[in-house]
Amino acid sequence: MSTVSVVVDHSAPTPPYEQIRAQIAEQARIGTLAAGTRLPTVRGLADELGVAPGTVARAYRALEEDRVIETRGRHGTFVSVGGDPVAREAFAAAMEYATRIRRLGLNHAAAIAHLNAAFDATA
Repeated sequence: MSTVSVVVDHSAPTPPYEQIRAQIAEQARIGTLAAGTRLPTVRGLADELGVAPGTVARAYRALEEDRVIETRGRHGTFVSVGGDPVAREAFAAAMEYATRIRRLGLNHAAAIAHLNAAFDATA
């Protein structure tokens, strides 16, 4: 689903939610998690890390308050595109395209092929 890589050290003095928050924030800051990257669901990440869903939810809430991530309803939680209006518009267009491609029953490779053809046609 995403390239998020989080490790919780249960013996560390830092609470697990803060470890999760700090690691995701740092990955977003340095670009390891690019703007628009979809994050795992709360339950999915909790299961993966062996923590309670409430722990991940608390980390996600803190990240949303800091505008590092944003939740887009049923579409999921994403690394925020921040204050860049061009990035926001590009992400919105990409979401529309991806949604339409999935409805057509095409896979990722086909979507990229069509996108490349469209770029070539508009060059």
